[in-house]
Amino acid sequence: MVSGRINFGELYRRHLCRHSEWGINVWHLVAVVGIYLALLTLVRLVPGAAWIIAAGSAAYLGLLALTVPPRVWAACAAMVAALATTAFLLPDSPWWLPPIVFVALHRFQVWQHRMYRRSYDMAEFAGKYRKGPKLALLLAVYELPILLNYLLFADEAARVPQA
Repeated sequence: MVSGRINFGELYRRHLCRHSEWGINVWHLVAVVGIYLALLTLVRLVPGAAWIIAAGSAAYLGLLALTVPPRVWAACAAMVAALATTAFLLPDSPWWLPPIVFVALHRFQVWQHRMYRRSYDMAEFAGKYRKGPKLALLLAVYELPILLNYLLFADEAARVPQA
């Protein structure tokens, strides 16, 4: 179970236990961007989509502002703006295509763990972050800032889990 206030540094350290290689973080970011675009293009089909996307983006960024470092928040804000803009610039697609893209990219993310196998002991996080819906939601919210932090701001020493 995930409980208490979100500690971004702790989530980031947990992430490094399975994702300390540069390549898996790049491919995960590609998948996350595609997943977000799939969701946004699906929402785009709903009347009032621009307002829904703007309100959802504002709520997401508001949540992140409370828990992530300012430079990571700024990178997320730029990415969210770029994704929302891109979603409206993409050509129309059938309603069924975004869910297929979503699932395919999620499976792509899972498959990447077969290519990038380095991992570290996660015992420190086992009690607080148990597998299940709460952890899945937490990671869905924080995966973008974690990946951007790794790729944009972490030096080599900060890309290895610290005890």
